[in-house]
Amino acid sequence: MTLSLPDSPAVNVPDNSEKKYENNPPMIVLYMTSNGIYCNATWDTILCWPAARAGTTVRLSCPPLPGLDTTKYGYRTCSPDGRWEGKIQGDYSNLRGYTNYTNCYTPEAYEVYKKFFLTKTPAEIQTMRDIVSGTRTMEIVGLWLSLVTCLLSLFIFSYFRSLRCHRTRIHRNLFVALIVQISVRLIVYVDQFVARLKGGEVGGAISGGTGAIYDTPVLCETLYSLLEYTKTVTFMWMLIEGVYLHNMIAVSVFSKKPNYVVFYAAGWGFPVLVTLAWVVIMAIKYKTKCWFPYYFLPYIWILEVPRIAVILVNLLFLLNIIRVLVLKLQDSHNNEAQVVKVRKAIKAALLLLPLLGITNFVVMIEAPTDDVLKFGVWSYSSHFLVSFQGSIISVLYCFLNGEVQMVFSKRWERFLQTRMVHSSSLRRMSRSLSMFTSFTEVPQNQYICCGGGSSGSGVFTQRPVMTRSRNSQVPL
Repeated sequence: MTLSLPDSPAVNVPDNSEKKYENNPPMIVLYMTSNGIYCNATWDTILCWPAARAGTTVRLSCPPLPGLDTTKYGYRTCSPDGRWEGKIQGDYSNLRGYTNYTNCYTPEAYEVYKKFFLTKTPAEIQTMRDIVSGTRTMEIVGLWLSLVTCLLSLFIFSYFRSLRCHRTRIHRNLFVALIVQISVRLIVYVDQFVARLKGGEVGGAISGGTGAIYDTPVLCETLYSLLEYTKTVTFMWMLIEGVYLHNMIAVSVFSKKPNYVVFYAAGWGFPVLVTLAWVVIMAIKYKTKCWFPYYFLPYIWILEVPRIAVILVNLLFLLNIIRVLVLKLQDSHNNEAQVVKVRKAIKAALLLLPLLGITNFVVMIEAPTDDVLKFGVWSYSSHFLVSFQGSIISVLYCFLNGEVQMVFSKRWERFLQTRMVHSSSLRRMSRSLSMFTSFTEVPQNQYICCGGGSSGSGVFTQRPVMTRSRNSQVPL
């Protein structure tokens, strides 16, 4: 589950709104007309509020933002002396005043708001926002790194024929699932950024849209459905990895070719059924924009239960693999090295944790919102494991794989040999060309300077250079 905190009290306030006000601060003017004193018109970064009579409360329809009900209203209060009230009555420290959007929340979104913000101080709320912003940045870096490493791993296992086997065939499907999931997640994050950026620019236009997927009915729900489908696909291929490894190590009867029809049906087909069931329930029961916040709704358990089951089954597989390895090592006659071997076997088995998806269990733990420090630890650790999972799997099961390293070592040796042969051929060719050039630069009929003449000047006479071949003279 990827956490995205709802903004409060103003939802989805753009980060650059304060910078805009630094250059163009809001003018606080005391409006006095024949009808009395008015608070000035103002923009709270979400909606543009008209001038209001002093001592009155005005309302506007809630903006069409995720988690808000547009049939409800947000409120602002103009004080008797013509100033916008702050969050606390009598507080005028914020020149723009305070807009109460609490009534705008849908019941589900309001529960999330209470959970994260209701009992927090402004400083704690800002700290939690900073944590969410930091984890999102870390996520994007990890996802891009995972995408690159997974693409490289998929290429390596697909390109080199010597690496093609049952085990790497399962690896390839897992990498494809990870690549698709990471790609969809990056699209979601980029689209959310675009929606919030443009949403801040058109915040005053209640009926307007940003043009992003986030604000496009059906398309937004389809994108999130695809994201949840790819997440379940990844879990299922992690389960298939666990089944295959368990049978190879712990079950001696597993000698025949794996049934890939069953594997493909479980890995790619079963998630379709689970995701489709969730989509139907959401479409019937939940009508809000883009199903926000769907990951806090009880219907998410339609997706989470199979994933938790995968984690538990793989955990059992891992424990049994460790048990079998320990038993096999205990049968060894080399008692002095038993402890070392057992430790190595356990370490090797623990390396299966990211491959089998057991580390995802941390993400499924409910976020500790009662304490900011605990929330920060949970956020960074869980999102790190999820976003960097692809790169961790690539490093452990591709780049550090002995067979892969051997293939690259042989390919490198072959490259060096080819280069040496090529260099040797070039040297031989260079010598041949040098001899040929030396020969062609000397005329066949050399003119040898013979001394003569009283004046010291040489007289050139033609004398052929001769060589013997079978008692005959042949000129060169």
